Amino acid sequence: MVAAAFIGPGTVTTATVVGAGFGYALLWALLFSVVATAVLQEMSARLGLVTRKGLSEALRETLAGRWYGTLAVFLVVAAVGLGNAAYEAGNITGAALGLQGISGLPGWVWALAVGLSAGALLASGRYTLIEHVLVALVLLMSLVFLLTFLMVRPPMGTLMAGLFQPSLPPGSLLTAIALIGTTVVPYNLFLHSSTVQEKWPQNLPLGESLKAARLDTGLSIGLGGLITLAIMSTSAAAFFGSGVAVSAVNIAQQLEPLLGPAARYFFAAGLFAAGLSSAVAAPLAAAYAVCGALGWDRGLSSPRFRLVWLGVLLCGTFFAVIGTKPLAAILFAQAANGLLLPVCALFLLLVMNQSRQLGDYRNGVITNLLGLAVVLVTIGLGGLKLIQVFGLA
Repeated sequence: MVAAAFIGPGTVTTATVVGAGFGYALLWALLFSVVATAVLQEMSARLGLVTRKGLSEALRETLAGRWYGTLAVFLVVAAVGLGNAAYEAGNITGAALGLQGISGLPGWVWALAVGLSAGALLASGRYTLIEHVLVALVLLMSLVFLLTFLMVRPPMGTLMAGLFQPSLPPGSLLTAIALIGTTVVPYNLFLHSSTVQEKWPQNLPLGESLKAARLDTGLSIGLGGLITLAIMSTSAAAFFGSGVAVSAVNIAQQLEPLLGPAARYFFAAGLFAAGLSSAVAAPLAAAYAVCGALGWDRGLSSPRFRLVWLGVLLCGTFFAVIGTKPLAAILFAQAANGLLLPVCALFLLLVMNQSRQLGDYRNGVITNLLGLAVVLVTIGLGGLKLIQVFGLA
């Protein structure tokens, strides 16, 4: 589920826009994002397996009886619950984006269809098989990007410079935040801490569960980073410096070296699969986060749990149906995630240092320093953007 949320339409769209607009200059932001994701998701999985609680539930218990405990609950509900409602619009819009281009039907029809499909999957409670099919389609699309990457053969010197020489070309700050937001997805911290409990039940030895979860997390995050690198590189080769603006019509152009005229159809199917899987994951994560924060039942059949994911899904579907510019909607959702990330990461660090809940499995010095570095970098990027917005620089 975390992997399905990681490789969504926002990843494809944002990485394409980054490569088209700035070439390889922002690859450092991708490298940072992959490392940050690995650090935070490992903490999240460890929390869920050791305490058998979700992040928001552990946070609520940690801050119980303190005056700022209520504020923390409010921030979780606002940042993850309301934030995912905005993010959901990007998921649904992204899924509808490709289908609109090959069908001739208006985008709102496909947005409504995606929203209804995601709702049916969540309402059934039996979406595992469908999710596997969607992930298989996403991986198939990813394979094509990787093959195209090998065919494009980007210059290694330029690639290495982009990865290890950080820079922010004029006008690239919001895009860099969006790239971080599409990789280090804040709601995945809440989703992961809850879903690991389903994948590795309490009757399994804790040491084996932790080892398996770390391997699983590392493989999925590594693959996600490689895919994003491939998309950015193929987009840079296809669009950067060409004077051609990226749009819903030509976004599949980067696949043409491998697929030819079939690129647009293949891209549409993959983007739909990625969007639908993410459209399921985002409301589910919001439900886990909000219900855990408020002390409600986190069971899939709980009326309150269903009410939360339904609210997020309806909100996202509504804004996708009324029609916003597709690429703008997805980029806005990713940038919002980048700005929300420091708050969620601080919550996670706070909980992961509680000896009462985690005992010997609490964070060590190195893990805390890595987590703090993630928080500081994301706060810095978000602060720069706010300064720009208010005209102070």
